[in-house]
Amino acid sequence: MSARQDSYAPLDPGRRVLMGAGPSDMHPRVYQAMGAPLTGHLDPYFIGVMDDIKALLRYAFQTRNDMTLAISATGSAGMETCVCNLVEPGDEVLICVGGVFGDRMAQMVERHGGRLIRLESEPGQPFTPEQLRKALTGCQPKLVGLVHAETSTGVLQPLEEIIAVIHEHDALVLVDTVASLGGTPVKVDEWCIDVCYTGSQKCLSAPPGLAPLTFNDRALEAIASRKTPVDSWYLDLSLINAYWDGDRVYHHTAPVSLFYALREALVLIHEEGLEDGHLRHALNYEAFRAGIDAMGLAFYVDPPHRAPTINPVLAPEGIDEAGVRRRLLEEYGLELGGGLGALKGKAWRVGLMGQSSQRDHVMLCLGALEQALLAEGHKAAGSGVAAASAVYAG
Repeated sequence: MSARQDSYAPLDPGRRVLMGAGPSDMHPRVYQAMGAPLTGHLDPYFIGVMDDIKALLRYAFQTRNDMTLAISATGSAGMETCVCNLVEPGDEVLICVGGVFGDRMAQMVERHGGRLIRLESEPGQPFTPEQLRKALTGCQPKLVGLVHAETSTGVLQPLEEIIAVIHEHDALVLVDTVASLGGTPVKVDEWCIDVCYTGSQKCLSAPPGLAPLTFNDRALEAIASRKTPVDSWYLDLSLINAYWDGDRVYHHTAPVSLFYALREALVLIHEEGLEDGHLRHALNYEAFRAGIDAMGLAFYVDPPHRAPTINPVLAPEGIDEAGVRRRLLEEYGLELGGGLGALKGKAWRVGLMGQSSQRDHVMLCLGALEQALLAEGHKAAGSGVAAASAVYAG
C-alpha cells in the first residue's frame, strides 16, 4: 500500500499556445465567463443562457431549425447522438470514410445495428459527386454521413453538389463540422444539410465538453417514425429537447460553467461576424502556407483540398516528429498535434482554429518550428517568418 501524500501543489500548467488539433486557445472573456457564479440547471437565469445559446448556434450553423442545441458531452458524443437517434437495427447507412473520424462514424453505425455501406476515399482526397452517385446505385440508405473537415487528414470536403446527389436518392445527410464550424463556411439551410454537429473546443474556441448540433424537420420526422426506442437514454433527443425547450423537463444536471463559456464564445463570433471570421481564418492559413512552403516543408493535402483550419505538415525524412513537438512544448510552450491514423509518426497537425487563428500564433509557430528543426539537424530552405510577413503585408 502506497504512502499517503500529505500535500499537492496548486494547479499550474503554465502558458500554452494551443495550435494542435484541439482544443484551441480561448479569449479572456471566455475564461471570465467560466468563473461566473453557478446557478442551478433549472434556474431562470440559466434558462435564459440556454435560450441565448440556441439563438447563437442558429447563427453559427446558418439555420432556422427549431432543434438546435448543445449536448452535454464532447464532439464524439454529438456524433453518436446523431447516429443513435436516426439509425435503427437493420437500417442501411452509407458512411464516407476519409480518415479517423469517418471511420469512427462507421463504427457507431454498426454498434447501433445499422447495415453499414462503407465508401473509402483516396488518401488526402475528398469524395466526388460521381463516387457518391456510383455508391448509391443499387442501394437505398436511410442516412449518408460525411466529414466536412477531416481532423486526421486536413481534407476539406466540398458539400453542395454531393448533398444534391444524396437527396436524389432520398437519404438524410449527416455532416460532421467539428473542425470547420466557425472557421470556414457552413450553411446548413442553404446547402440542405439535414443533420449537423460540431464540438465546442475547436473553431468555436470554448472549452471541450459540449457538442452543438442541429436537426431539420425531415430528420425529426425520421426520429418520430422510429419503430424502436432510441437505444441510449442519455442521448435520446426527445428527452434532451424537453429540457431545452417547452416545459424544461429535468433530464440531467447541465455543466453550467461550460455553457456560460460556450455562450460567451458564440457572442464573440457574433460580434466579429461569421464572414469576417472566415476571412481571418483564410488569411492566417495563407500566411502559414507561405511560410511552410518557404521552409521547404510539405503539406499532406494538395492545395485545392486543404481545410484552412487543420493542416498536417509532413516531417522531413529522418526527423523525429514527436521529438520536435516535445521541443516546441518545452522551449516555446507551443502545442502541435501529432499525426493520427495513417499519419501517426509522420506529420504535425497544425490547428489554425478560433482564437488560435491569429497572426502572432502563425509567426511564433513558423519561427519556433524552424529553430526546432535546426536543433534536430534539419536546416529550412528559407525563412517561413519572412514569407508569412509578406502575405500579411500584402
